[in-house]
Amino acid sequence: MDAAEPNPVRILVVDDDPGDVLMIEEALADSEVPKAIDVVSDGQEAMEFLHQEGRHRAAPRPDMILLDLNMPRMDGRQVLNQVKSDDNLRTIPIVVLTTSNADTDILGSYNLRANAYVTKPIGLDDFNDVIRRIDEFFGQIVVLPRRP
Repeated sequence: MDAAEPNPVRILVVDDDPGDVLMIEEALADSEVPKAIDVVSDGQEAMEFLHQEGRHRAAPRPDMILLDLNMPRMDGRQVLNQVKSDDNLRTIPIVVLTTSNADTDILGSYNLRANAYVTKPIGLDDFNDVIRRIDEFFGQIVVLPRRP
């Protein structure tokens, strides 16, 4: 790797829908920003990943998290609450990316200190556009906290 080339932005995708995960990965692959993507399929696995437990002992700390709300075992609300309550994890930006546009989910997510709330569009082109905009904002515009 060239010394001038930045470290890749590391994104943890927490989503139980394989189709959505594939669309997210494909939309992010077109980015100018180098990135590494890790995927887990539910909130419990996300917490194991973030705490480097079980099969995720060597998991790297993500620079940001794309989090679905409605998942089995542990939902996104519980993940959001646990991450933002943890002194070692709370600085990781979390973008809630979900199908819900319910006011209770939106307000609840911000009350749990989500950094952004985005409703997943239905159409493929709109979905790709939303992911690219998230990528542009968090990958090129904002300054992310350094990994410890």
